Amino acid sequence: MEKIIHPIKYRIIERKITPEKSYWHFIKGKTFYNPLNLPNEGDIEFMFGTTKQKVVIELFRINGGKVGYYLVNLREKKYYYCGQDWASIKAKLRELGIGRDEPNYS
Repeated sequence: MEKIIHPIKYRIIERKITPEKSYWHFIKGKTFYNPLNLPNEGDIEFMFGTTKQKVVIELFRINGGKVGYYLVNLREKKYYYCGQDWASIKAKLRELGIGRDEPNYS
């Protein structure tokens, strides 16, 4: 799994279904630059006035709980289904104007 760098207002969530259970996995990232000393990952939803439960309800509404990766813009309350592979998250962020293609070092 390669690293994905994104603004703090976005959360990456994975929907998994196993024979034992189905669940939503909120993927925690590492902060590498925090000049405003914003809260850590555990407090992100609270900072943007929502809860994990409310986020999951909205994600279920947009795609019926389909397996795969989702992207949530917590500030603007926008929810996106990305796809079933990790690269689809990066593609969705690029579609939203976040990030850039890797430079070709030859």
